Amino acid sequence: MMLERLFSDASPEVVRVLDAALEGREVTRDQAATLLRAEGTDLYALMQAADVARREDRGDDVTFVVNRNMNFTNVCYVGCSFCGFSRHKDDPDAYDHPMRVLVEKARDAVARGATEVCIQGGIHPNKDHTHYREILVALKSAFPDLHIHAFSPEEIDFGHRKSGMALADYQRWLVDAGLGTIPGTAAEILDDEVRDVVSPRKLRTDRWVEIVQSAHRIGLRSTSTLMYGHIESVEQVAAHLELLRGIQKETGGFTEFVPLGFIHERNILFNHMGARAGSSMPEDVRLIAVARLFLRPWITNIQVSWVKMGPKLAQLGLMAGANDFGGTLMEESISRESGSHYGENLPPEDMRRLIREIGRTPVERSTTYEVLRRFDDPALDPPSLEPQRPGDLSGPTRWRLQQERRGSDSLRAVS
Repeated sequence: MMLERLFSDASPEVVRVLDAALEGREVTRDQAATLLRAEGTDLYALMQAADVARREDRGDDVTFVVNRNMNFTNVCYVGCSFCGFSRHKDDPDAYDHPMRVLVEKARDAVARGATEVCIQGGIHPNKDHTHYREILVALKSAFPDLHIHAFSPEEIDFGHRKSGMALADYQRWLVDAGLGTIPGTAAEILDDEVRDVVSPRKLRTDRWVEIVQSAHRIGLRSTSTLMYGHIESVEQVAAHLELLRGIQKETGGFTEFVPLGFIHERNILFNHMGARAGSSMPEDVRLIAVARLFLRPWITNIQVSWVKMGPKLAQLGLMAGANDFGGTLMEESISRESGSHYGENLPPEDMRRLIREIGRTPVERSTTYEVLRRFDDPALDPPSLEPQRPGDLSGPTRWRLQQERRGSDSLRAVS
């Protein structure tokens, strides 16, 4: 009786949309906008429906990838108003890492169990298309089996315009050098009315779509993203989701959808342009739940961004339609520079614990969602490969040095 009363309070319009979505009917853009306004009992019903859909689509596994973010430069002249990361080349904290630094970062990541490096940087005015390829060649030469997930559509656009090649030829040129997949970032809201405010010098919506569709057609898969919690309307969010769904129907190239909450504290968009102070908790779970129902069956991997939401709210997202915890990151600059307080690294053992706390099964995946290892039994979990404190050596490196030290001690004892 009480259970019936709980959901009888949900509005008939929301219940009709949820019923239709669970029966496999496509949610329309207008219906998505309605769900994106759900509050109270409507929100609880939305979350439960999305969780049911998640179980049907992906089961009770929660996937994650062991990866490292690497930002090769923070010099950027695009001037996005939501960014706290970019620097002028003459700023005292500007950097432009040489290849040896990137290789050493990748070496540390591999020692800590990473299967992927995610590489993005600012749009440096003194670089050209060859720099992107040089990064790929340097890393692939050192680590042939490491998956390189790199270069947003904004970076692809910049490199392509410098190259003089046809777009697909330029993308193949990068793939031949070792590019594995691309992040579907630089999307923000795919609505030029919003882009004219938040990133007026960034690529337009049609160019973003052109680059992503071209990548998919040559077999170069990508993620898909949306940044919310600033000046966007629910109608613009719904239209963005509809655009992503349309691309996926045509190409099938998206591996996942990642909602990215706006981090507000240290950027112009909030401090000088009147944007909202990021998303609320209800907005976070609403968008995850709506994405699950709206994008199925075309995109069935919905990721929580723990670095934006924090680990505990990310757990709630996993109970409202998401099935992927994202990456360990190891280092993260873009959200942190805008004011995120949730750190740069979430070790695999912490991810497994957080996943188990909500009664789900941790599964390590590849970038493209192949299962690498299931963790059904906590007693069989591997030891941590993470440094134990900031500045500590990673587990394998520490073990190697211990062995070398023991060997030296043995030789001294013999002599």
